[in-house]
Amino acid sequence: MAEKQPTPDDRLQQEFNRWAEAGEGEKMQNHHLDITEKTLRRMNLRPGERVLDLGCGSGWATRLIARLVAEGPEGFGQVVGVDISDEMIRQARAASKDFDNVMYVWGSATQIPWEENFFDKMLSVESFYYYADQDRALSELFRVMAPKGQMFILINLYKDNPYSLQWVDKLKVPVHVRSAEEYVDLLKKHSFENVQYAQIPDDTPTPDDYVTKSFHSLDDLKAFKRLGALLLMATKPDFRTPAPGYTVY
Repeated sequence: MAEKQPTPDDRLQQEFNRWAEAGEGEKMQNHHLDITEKTLRRMNLRPGERVLDLGCGSGWATRLIARLVAEGPEGFGQVVGVDISDEMIRQARAASKDFDNVMYVWGSATQIPWEENFFDKMLSVESFYYYADQDRALSELFRVMAPKGQMFILINLYKDNPYSLQWVDKLKVPVHVRSAEEYVDLLKKHSFENVQYAQIPDDTPTPDDYVTKSFHSLDDLKAFKRLGALLLMATKPDFRTPAPGYTVY
């Protein structure tokens, strides 16, 4: 009997389990905190909102969101973190025991383990370009987001920041490399509205003696951070996705 070939999700799970075991989940907060905090300000999170953190890793951004949507006049907000790495999910749960409004779920972006029309807002930090089937992931996001729900996808790897292309060959799993306009077209194809993008510079200081293994030089790293990450923003129309088994005419 032929050996079963690993699926793209299997490969992602294996790679990011390896990252988790190497402590990379915790390092992601240091690398991405500045651009994530700027994104959170744009999200205008409010108490009572229900938020999805897709590709949550060790849950550091999930916990930031949880504090912002916790109990208030509009109710008690909830944050769900989803990740393909079961080891990342284990670490996230262990680090979030003091949070009553956080739940972590092991699952794929191409089959998000949640109900339709639920999330008011969605954040993805540095994971979307790893998804082998981005079309399927966007269909799933459309399904689980509430009518008029807002989506925020933060991406450090894209054509408009040529310095980011220097570390593609160092990755051990395939990735998508698109331009901002190509991503805009992709989101519009999936019926999202108010699609726009911004470049979010990373203002984290870089010491002059910092040693980089991802870039050709320290100057290239600094230029990469000045150009910044790509933030994609979009809204689901005022439309309720039917539950499985129903047909929309």
